[in-house]
Amino acid sequence: MVFGLSRRVVFRLLVVLVASGVPAVARAGDEKVQIGWLSQAVKRSLPLSYLDQPPPDEGLQGARLGIADNDTTGRFTGQSFAFTEAIVPEDGDVAEGLRELAAKGIRLVVTDLAAPELLSAAGMPEASEITFFDAGTADDRLRGTDCRANILHLLPSRAMLADALVQYLVAKRWQELLLVVGHADGDREFAGDIRHAALKFQAHIVEEKPWTFVPGARRTDTGHFAIQAEVARFTQGISYDVLVVADEAGEFGDDLSYRTFAPRPVTGTQGLVPSAWARPHEQWGATQLQQRFLRQAGRWMTDRDYGAWMAVRAIGEAATRSKSAEPAAIVSFIRSDRFELAAYKGARLSFRSWDGQLRQPVLLADPRSLVSVSPQPGFLHQFSELDTLGVDKPETKCRMG
Repeated sequence: MVFGLSRRVVFRLLVVLVASGVPAVARAGDEKVQIGWLSQAVKRSLPLSYLDQPPPDEGLQGARLGIADNDTTGRFTGQSFAFTEAIVPEDGDVAEGLRELAAKGIRLVVTDLAAPELLSAAGMPEASEITFFDAGTADDRLRGTDCRANILHLLPSRAMLADALVQYLVAKRWQELLLVVGHADGDREFAGDIRHAALKFQAHIVEEKPWTFVPGARRTDTGHFAIQAEVARFTQGISYDVLVVADEAGEFGDDLSYRTFAPRPVTGTQGLVPSAWARPHEQWGATQLQQRFLRQAGRWMTDRDYGAWMAVRAIGEAATRSKSAEPAAIVSFIRSDRFELAAYKGARLSFRSWDGQLRQPVLLADPRSLVSVSPQPGFLHQFSELDTLGVDKPETKCRMG
């Protein structure tokens, strides 16, 4: 249903397609699991390259595929899955979207929201019985000082991404790092996580430099000469094994490869990138998921699509294993030590009890090749090697109460 006011939330009831291509409907006697989607349209900055146009349905397409997968399984277990989408306009009110979902009796909500909006929604009176499945953030504070008991996090935190990358660099004995940092808050947080990971895994940051150069004529005929000269000057006179860049918005990171004064690899937010998902990933049956998503969405799966798919699949797996459609029973099972999620990464994934973070391997890939997967061999943990990535229980600042 579409409201006339521009600030109102656009709602749509998703018609789920099963493998046969026939619209899925609730069958008589089926238990129905209700899942909501809450996101807000955001104005994205123009990408530096026309190759990187952000898809308008990023995240949502992953959730839709998860619903289709859940319903395919539900045909054999006597369960069906209803999916209601609440997409808040850029100038709209997220609180209104949550109230509409809550009024429909939905208690399991997958979100693609920025950290402030997610925290605000989770603190609303209407959210007291709702569990949020955060499929859009990597913010460390949401797993730390600003953690909430009613939020579970699907994507790796920045701390997990940094640990995964530095483990690989140490395993390769590329231990002398040049850290180049952008101006955004996320860049600074990721840089801090790289510093912490270097200390944790015995790498060495030889120098940390902020990037301040602003090319004024990138698309002119001679724009590449200016960038080439600046990157060479910026990296001259420094002895290092690998350049680690923190530039989440992609404002300059792609300009660094092949332009440094000395021939050195680039890693971090560009170059060799740690991520939850990657287009070249084909191992552990991932090709199947890649192809199914491509057929549905007409594009490649992104991290946020994968996070939303995992969120919906976690709910479906818990509903199947607990044999219940009740939200409280589903969440209780998800948080238990009996829960495991198969997610095409060679490991059974589960949620950490201390901060609600999904423990998982992290892929290390460039645009055309999966290079490695962390945790790396030899990085041991007394309970789970996956807990060598990110904030472990003894060091957590999360106090859920």
